[in-house]
Amino acid sequence: MNKHELKKISKFLSFILRHNPQSIDLKLDANGWADINTLIKKSKEINLTRKMIDEVVKENSKQRFIIKENKIRANQGHSIKVDLELKSITPPPILYHGTATRFLESILKEGLTKQQRQHVHLSSDKQTAKVVGQRHGKVVILEVNSQKMFEDSFEFFLSENGVWLTRSVPFKYLSVIE
Repeated sequence: MNKHELKKISKFLSFILRHNPQSIDLKLDANGWADINTLIKKSKEINLTRKMIDEVVKENSKQRFIIKENKIRANQGHSIKVDLELKSITPPPILYHGTATRFLESILKEGLTKQQRQHVHLSSDKQTAKVVGQRHGKVVILEVNSQKMFEDSFEFFLSENGVWLTRSVPFKYLSVIE
């Protein structure tokens, strides 16, 4: 498959597995897993194959999906309720969040909120945060004092693909660094 086809299938899988499985009458289990054969059967408009799914999972630079025992799920980013079976762990002292400058005013008032998702997504390095933020416009990098948040009883989780997750980041734990 070429890059364009991979991206198209990745977006389709993200939409189905993170936001709207019912659009193809797919049932996810409580932990967000879908049977791959059922997913293929119900994905009529995209003519999905197991080979395509395997290639998208393998080639996706962000490792958005995981396959186990003929099932697939998205690693994070769900707007639907699923239990990813994440365990609370101690974060590194500093984490980062990349966003567009047009959102900064709201963030400075409300902090980082999960919006329609289950968690706020954070990165362990500035470069990853920058890449994420660039998708939304002119980028600004926020530094998160995750050590202080953890000391103040906020929970942190680490997804299968290395994305740090928390429920919210109040403004007092944020600094604009770039």
